[in-house]
Amino acid sequence: MTRAEKESIVEELLQKFSENNHFYFTDPQGLNVERINNFRRLCFKKGVEYKVYKNTLIKKALEKLDADYTSFDDTVLKGFSGILFSNDSSNAPARIIKEFRKSEKSEDLLPLLKGASIETDLFIGEENLDMLSKLKSKVELIGEVISILQSPAKNVVSALQSSTHTLAGLVKTLSEREG
Repeated sequence: MTRAEKESIVEELLQKFSENNHFYFTDPQGLNVERINNFRRLCFKKGVEYKVYKNTLIKKALEKLDADYTSFDDTVLKGFSGILFSNDSSNAPARIIKEFRKSEKSEDLLPLLKGASIETDLFIGEENLDMLSKLKSKVELIGEVISILQSPAKNVVSALQSSTHTLAGLVKTLSEREG
C-alpha cells in the first residue's frame, strides 16, 4: 500500500469518526467469509456501517480527533479490528452483535467487542456489551422526559374533568389523593 493510499484511508477514517458519534471496535478474527458476510448484511439492514481497517491507520485517524483515545492503543487496537459506525443510535451496534450471535447460534461469541466510543465516552472490553445494548437512544430519552413532564399536567386535567368541573370536586379529588 502506498503512502498516498494510507493517507487517503486515514482521511476517510477521520471523516467517519467525525460524522459518527458512536463507533464500536470488534475482533472479527475467527469468522469465516460466509459469517462475516452475514454480519455485514445484518449491519447494512440495521443502518450501521461495518469495515475492517489496519490498526496503525485507525490510530493515526484517532490521534487527529479532539478527544483522547490513547486508552484504546494498548488494549483495543491489537490484532484484527473491525469498526461499526452508527450516528443515530448508541446501542444499535451492540444490539447487532448480540442479534448476530443468536442468529448464528454460535458459542464462540464472535465477533468480540473490543471497545466502543459513545459520544467520546470510552468502553473497553467484551463485558460492556450487555450494558451498551441496553443504553437508551437520544430519541428514547427525550420521549421519557416529555412523558414525565406531561404527567403532572395530565393529573390536574383528569382531576378537573372527573368531578364535573367544580372547585369543590377538585378540592375533594386532591384531598383524597393526599389522604
